[in-house]
Amino acid sequence: MPAIVIVGAQWGDEGKGKVTDYLAREADTVVRYQGGNNAGHTIVVGGSTYRFHLIPSGMLHRDKTCVLGNGVVIDPEELLAELDALAAQKVDTSRLIVSSQAHYILPTHQVLDRQAEARKGAAKIGTTGRGIGPAYQDKVNRCGIRLSDPAHPERLRQKLAAHLEEHRADLAGCDWTLDRLLAHLTAAHGRLRPYIGDASMVVNDVLDRGGRVLFEGAQGTLLDIDHGTYPFVTSSSPTAGGACLGAGIGPTRIDRVVGVAKAYATRVGSGPFPTELATDPVGAKLRERGKEFGTTTGRPRRCGWLDLVALRYAVRVNGITQLAITKLDVLDEFESLQVATAYKVNGTLTREFPTAIEDLEVAEPVYETLPGWRASCSAAKTWSDLPAEATAYVARLEDYLRVPVALLSIGAERSATFSRLALWEPL
Repeated sequence: MPAIVIVGAQWGDEGKGKVTDYLAREADTVVRYQGGNNAGHTIVVGGSTYRFHLIPSGMLHRDKTCVLGNGVVIDPEELLAELDALAAQKVDTSRLIVSSQAHYILPTHQVLDRQAEARKGAAKIGTTGRGIGPAYQDKVNRCGIRLSDPAHPERLRQKLAAHLEEHRADLAGCDWTLDRLLAHLTAAHGRLRPYIGDASMVVNDVLDRGGRVLFEGAQGTLLDIDHGTYPFVTSSSPTAGGACLGAGIGPTRIDRVVGVAKAYATRVGSGPFPTELATDPVGAKLRERGKEFGTTTGRPRRCGWLDLVALRYAVRVNGITQLAITKLDVLDEFESLQVATAYKVNGTLTREFPTAIEDLEVAEPVYETLPGWRASCSAAKTWSDLPAEATAYVARLEDYLRVPVALLSIGAERSATFSRLALWEPL
């Protein structure tokens, strides 16, 4: 049976949670493999809205095991709050497994995050200030705190003391003492203990039995620490390769990679965005129609036309085999549409995505104009129900990217998604 990785093919906020929820119907296990509570997925089912930041959105399906892999960094207060909120909405969360090898985000990491961003001034990255970067920094520096550590109180005390000493200069004046941190983690561990386990073993056992596993990334390809618009990136690897590292599986386990992209483009925070319509009324219209405000932060998203140059780069670095296009309905009211098919960089035409930030910052999009459809997509249940111009728009994407569009989403409701290709069928 196949294992499918879902990746964001743009700058995040593509609608991965909705696609995960849709494909999870036929999965056995859903795994989140990287990132922290800086992610935000919104699922609307029968008029009820569910918001996820850490827990995989597959949790809404009653018979699915959901896993937070070792590559995720976890703010225990946020995870517990999310569990409590889902319980209040009558969602059974007993099927959650959290890797004992995942790392905690400490309250001091949040202090460090805000201080580091403030020091950058005008060159700030635009982080959410939730401590994700400093937590990964400690992990790589081999001084992080894992979820298994509170089970060993004396060892935990030693590690927390070392953490405070390591960051003593930057934490001057901070009111998080060793005893407070120890009490904070001990209390959180007491509630999280039933969920903590060997996530890699669980996931590999499902695959060994022939089960279907869905791997869900946070953020997007262009925010990847290695392959994104560095330094305006996240602190982990949202690309498909990150699923192996962040879930504890081998690359031979992956059968398909589904790239999720909006029918236009958005970005949150700082960094280059070649097709941004910052002062153009079209950008404001896309934001308004698409309700482009962050699930986690509430920040307005920067909006622009679809960038096929960047999308083809995402196809390459992820090995994307199928695409899921979301928010096609947002384009319903436009008479004509633009898609970027090339850039001009310092006067030179290129169809390749620049890897040097200096080139990307001056890249000018070269647009191709396509007809709009000026009709509602929202009632469509199949491909043939869409306006002819909408199917032509999607077909142009497939032609340029050489990748089939397997799923289309035309609204916020769970029911507003339909499949063109059977993704769970054996290759």
